[in-house]
Amino acid sequence: MIEKDIAVIGGGPAGMASALKASENADVIILERNEELGGILPQCIHDGFGNFIFNRSVTGPEYAQHFINEIEEKEVDVRTDTTVLSIDENKKIIASNPDGILEIKAKAIILAMGCRERTRNQILIPGTRPAGIYTAGTAQRLINVEALMPGKRVVILGSGDVGLIMARRFALEGAYVEGVYEIMPFPGGLIRNVVQCLEDYGIPLHLSHTVINISGRKRLDGVTVARVDEKLKPVKGSERFIPCDCLILAVGLIPENELSKKIGLDIDKRTLGVIVDEGMETSVPGIFACGNVVHVHDIVDDVTISAERAGEGALKYIRKGYAHNEEIRVIPGKNVRYVVPQILRRKDFDKITFYFRVVKEEKNVSIKISDENDVIFERRERVVTPSEMIKVEIHSSLIYERSAKQLRIDVIGDE
Repeated sequence: MIEKDIAVIGGGPAGMASALKASENADVIILERNEELGGILPQCIHDGFGNFIFNRSVTGPEYAQHFINEIEEKEVDVRTDTTVLSIDENKKIIASNPDGILEIKAKAIILAMGCRERTRNQILIPGTRPAGIYTAGTAQRLINVEALMPGKRVVILGSGDVGLIMARRFALEGAYVEGVYEIMPFPGGLIRNVVQCLEDYGIPLHLSHTVINISGRKRLDGVTVARVDEKLKPVKGSERFIPCDCLILAVGLIPENELSKKIGLDIDKRTLGVIVDEGMETSVPGIFACGNVVHVHDIVDDVTISAERAGEGALKYIRKGYAHNEEIRVIPGKNVRYVVPQILRRKDFDKITFYFRVVKEEKNVSIKISDENDVIFERRERVVTPSEMIKVEIHSSLIYERSAKQLRIDVIGDE
């Protein structure tokens, strides 16, 4: 039996940042199923990481290496090639690695398993099953790590950030990118990536379009695309066949929460991630979550910030303990798809940061946070869009001094 103060499951950016924060005053172990730390970052060779954390732009491998170096410096116990099999209510972890079965008993656990990509099966594209169909992350690893080209004539379905980045990557490697097709009427990724990865390279973005059929026997030889209506149904007569040997799927990410569900943690139906409070604690006392396991973030800097909060929350839990206050529910209001944290119940943090996304794009809006009686916070924004996560930080005293039982976040456009 290995006994630790805090066990962190996952060694990506969230796991490393939370472990470093917790290791300031605790004995921490990181359990990572891959051969190395870093999560997805080692294959993200483009820059754009670290603008907020380091005040400069670095590549994914550079961002990861910064935290790996700190973990080695602090001599945090790291077990790679280690897969967590189960966690029980007493915070006992069963894991396996090449050395055998491990039993770890922790006072607190931080979940940092990240997210996974949606596959063809999950979006139900009809057609044959030829070679040449990849998720964007798989294609990224093939090109950037394995030095293998998945295809020469490429269609990309979905305009998530990884899909946009891969459109540029294929173009830089000499492939012809026919276009990016997005079923929604707005891009799924950051506007900066639309500009830098598509517009700067002359790659067209087709909004309100999707792939309706896949053709080819052993190898993909083309896809059929069509325009979709307001109900996202293909419009008859708009079909077009596109010859290609590679289809890249960038159709969304899903928080990796199989372990969370086995433990019995409450899951948010909107985010598909675990429900957390302002200290990133889940519905089970002493189990915390951070990063993309909670909700899918736009940038890794925000993943790191949430992870440090989880590490701080876990430290508070094991060092002094605390009683939960009566829960305050945080409700998504007008033009708000989801909000994290979903509950507030502790007064040991001076500030609370709310993360949320809007349902539709609007200009000249007011972001309002209200309790049952009054607006307690208001901020103006020039434009909001579903692809860009919004952050609002407020002092916790604004909430707890009012004895609120519920908060509501609205994004209201000018009438």
